[in-house]
Amino acid sequence: MDNFKNKVVWITGASSGIGEALAMEFASQGARLVLTSRRREELERVKKATGLPEHDVLVLPMDVTELDKASSAAQQVIDRFQRIDIMVHNAGVSQRSYIRETDLDVYKKIMEIDFFSTVALTKAVLPFMTQQKSGHFIVISSVAGKIGTIMRSGYNAAKHALHGFYDSLRAEGYQDNIKVTTVCPGYIRTNISLNALNESGGKFGKMDSNQANGIPADECAKKILNAVRKDKKEIYIGGLKEVAAIYVKRFFPSLLFDQVRKNIPE
Repeated sequence: MDNFKNKVVWITGASSGIGEALAMEFASQGARLVLTSRRREELERVKKATGLPEHDVLVLPMDVTELDKASSAAQQVIDRFQRIDIMVHNAGVSQRSYIRETDLDVYKKIMEIDFFSTVALTKAVLPFMTQQKSGHFIVISSVAGKIGTIMRSGYNAAKHALHGFYDSLRAEGYQDNIKVTTVCPGYIRTNISLNALNESGGKFGKMDSNQANGIPADECAKKILNAVRKDKKEIYIGGLKEVAAIYVKRFFPSLLFDQVRKNIPE
């Protein structure tokens, strides 16, 4: 897909961070947008910031963990635009807590947000893409989807699960021209660590130094659109350290495991 003009792009987690940056970048390319998150007022702010005409943006607030609402939400998009060209699964939550201290309910919540909500929306959107014989899923995973690290066990697990599911979808959807780009960001300058869940499910509330010094979200968004243009199946975005770790794990796994256990978070 080398031209996004008039393409209908549905973005979850669109009210901040990578999701907001993607909304701005797709808007600059002439796409029509569906903006989803829980906070309507923030979505309205993003909608205004895109500068798109009223008829080219649908603000669709929803809690993605209300899985039974996925089908009706997809139908609202179809009713408005008659098609869905790109589905961006960006909504998610991270974690900052040790396994031994983390409540089981925290793991359930992370999986519900980071994995099951994407599956529910994918299953709601997929019939429309199959019917129109085209579609592209952009799945925002993480370097954590490739490497398990300290204090992020549930987040790592959920992101690993995304890779398995969407690798299968990429294969199954091939005959219907349905594509998948899985994105593995490293340290991006967003509030992900501030909003991460602690051991009891509350907000971690601290900015990781690596996150604060990460690459800007708008730069990340540009790289994502470029990957979609080239139909990349999986991409890694971030600094040298975290991206290199993926290749170290592939070729020298024992070395990577030794480094991970020594990397105690601040």
